[in-house]
Amino acid sequence: MDIFVDNFWHYPILVLVGCIVGVINTMAGGGSLITLPILIFLGLPSNIANGTNRIGLIMTAFSANMGFKSKGVSTYPFNVYIGLFALIGSLIGAYIAVDINDKIFNRTLSVIMIIVIILILFSPKILKRDLNERLSGKNLVVSCFVFFFIGIYGGFVNAGIGFIIMLFLNLYNKMNLVRVNATKSVVILIYSIGAFLTFLFNDLVNFGYGFALGFGTLFGAWWSSRYSVIRGEGIIKIFLLISIFLLSVKLWFV
Repeated sequence: MDIFVDNFWHYPILVLVGCIVGVINTMAGGGSLITLPILIFLGLPSNIANGTNRIGLIMTAFSANMGFKSKGVSTYPFNVYIGLFALIGSLIGAYIAVDINDKIFNRTLSVIMIIVIILILFSPKILKRDLNERLSGKNLVVSCFVFFFIGIYGGFVNAGIGFIIMLFLNLYNKMNLVRVNATKSVVILIYSIGAFLTFLFNDLVNFGYGFALGFGTLFGAWWSSRYSVIRGEGIIKIFLLISIFLLSVKLWFV
């Protein structure tokens, strides 16, 4: 109880961060690049921060999915197929993350942040017009194979995975951004549950911090999924570039 009182100010901060990250993750991606360092800076060991962050990811994805559905946007059953393959991969990735050394994890996350900056700056322009989608046959098989490996990374750390998912679904499956983000929310929801349970079974989840973060993401994800998929993406990327750079430099020396 004394710890809760002493650290009470952490909770409203996490709710506010959750609101912002809910928008970022739903509209583009990279929210974990903000939440993971913040959870670590608030005093959580790296593996517990990683497990705790999954609560926010699940609540973000659930809220975003409900928002997209309320607007009639869905890619079922394609989203479930690739989500299940990502789930299998996430169990492998989470298993690796459970026992990783804190210092190694922090430096790995710092390097990932820099890689994501490069990805944001130099990735191909994401198409915004209506496209002829490729969701069946060999395209479905290839997508399931790719999302198995995406799931491994998502289970391990998840940071920046939204950009990877968006690029693949847009460039390979030829989805427009609205349907890309609707699909992304379902995939992340499915595999994040598997990763979360892995961390939970290893007692690596702080529920107080996780639900504070998740509560905020509910609002951000719901609003952004319904009203602002494309318009704010440029501003968010600028914000991410600055935040990721500063946090990655600091995290390297933790």
